[in-house]
Amino acid sequence: MDLLTAPFAWLPDNWGVTATWIYGIIDVLLRLTAIVVVPRNRRPGSAMAWLLAIMVLPLVGFPLYLLLGKAELPRKRRAKQRTVNRLLEQRAREVPAARPDPSTASWLTSAVRLNEKLGALPLTGHNQVELVTEYDESIARMTADVRAAKRQVHVLFYTMGLDDTTEDFLAALGEAADRGVTVRVLYDHLGSITPWRPYRRMKHALRAHGIEHYAMMPVKPFRDGAFQRPDLRNHRKMVVVDAEVGWMGSQNMIAPHYDKRANIRRGLRWQETMARLRGPIVSELNLLFAADWFYESGDMLPESDLVHPDPDVSGEVECQLVPSGPGFVQENNLLLFNQLLYSAQRRVVAVSPYFVPDESMLQAFVVAAKRGVEVELFVCEIGDQFLVFHAQRSYYEELLEAGVRIHLYRPPHILHAKHLSIDDSVAVIGSSNMDIRSFLLDMECSLMVGGTDVLGLVREVEELYRSRSRELSLEEWRNRPWAVQRLDDICRLASWVV
Repeated sequence: MDLLTAPFAWLPDNWGVTATWIYGIIDVLLRLTAIVVVPRNRRPGSAMAWLLAIMVLPLVGFPLYLLLGKAELPRKRRAKQRTVNRLLEQRAREVPAARPDPSTASWLTSAVRLNEKLGALPLTGHNQVELVTEYDESIARMTADVRAAKRQVHVLFYTMGLDDTTEDFLAALGEAADRGVTVRVLYDHLGSITPWRPYRRMKHALRAHGIEHYAMMPVKPFRDGAFQRPDLRNHRKMVVVDAEVGWMGSQNMIAPHYDKRANIRRGLRWQETMARLRGPIVSELNLLFAADWFYESGDMLPESDLVHPDPDVSGEVECQLVPSGPGFVQENNLLLFNQLLYSAQRRVVAVSPYFVPDESMLQAFVVAAKRGVEVELFVCEIGDQFLVFHAQRSYYEELLEAGVRIHLYRPPHILHAKHLSIDDSVAVIGSSNMDIRSFLLDMECSLMVGGTDVLGLVREVEELYRSRSRELSLEEWRNRPWAVQRLDDICRLASWVV
């Protein structure tokens, strides 16, 4: 036995001790590395959640952090985002910005400026806005608009599939393509791939009519020259026809139970709110679609094909489109929501199926209620996502103590609509939930609208939801079982691991 091999000769006979020492060294190194790496440029709550996960189980927590701990797009996609941002900024300079109506609150001007700084397009005037809350009606009307298309149809949905509910819409897309209309379709990869059968049928139908289509954010972990975490998703929903008519909101192009056996067994149906738009804002919506199309196809659509040269200006609604997502430097939707909450003087109504706010938003709700603003929050009485549902329940007691009125939308419906109204001045409608995922990980699309006419429509929708809900009392909430309280608290902690 030579001098080089002698120190290791005892290893085979002492593998247990060896493994223990190796495990201990790796354990210590992972913990020390986590303390240095995890807190960098991260919210304290998120950093603490990740550190706790790593400290409890380093060999599990640290690989999960490497997989899911970086909430940003890969290098090539960030480069595309910078290209899109420059084009949107150029477009913003070319479009004459509308001035907020004198009858609206003075702070609305600051909200418009904030949005523009964050990457939103300018405020546009003379738009028409309709709100549609019935699931089948919105799909039927989108289908009718597609059948009336003359030049182009742009479709983007987080979840899209071909089933009994959407069959006519997909048929309308095929008919449009067959008569020479340019049809482009985007759908989120993970959001649409389950259930598999409607996804497969949809792709077959699109191919059969030669419709160009792409899966957004496909799960290919090492594409674009860098690792891409799989839960970065495109959560937007929109349809644009001839740059004249636009649809956006919370509804996906799928059956109201999402074709999932568990939902069908429980009798669940999704309740949505969609906005139908006409006017200059539709061209802005088309530009946002073009940005997502560029991400997936690499093809930059010419502005002349996207912007209507002579839009319908018979409406009276002021609108501003606010995109958000990991491609932006800051959380545009979160900053907008917080600014509006702090500006409210009389009334706040928030509707969100998944309500998991960060500390800043939670405090904005609490402060608004404590300074005398009437604050109402509409959430679901039952949930379809276990972790998020129990995490959001952990916030109810603090909100109720502050004076926030919480309305639970009665089952078997899942209230999936997302909007926020402030006083009688402004509302935000779109795809963004009030949760950490929508703030950090999902590409979202929100529409800020101002004016008493459109606020009247929003109030009608809120009254409809109120009639289908029951109000939660602080006493009832405090009396829920002890085990359920602890489960809510644990899920709240887990929800911060983003």
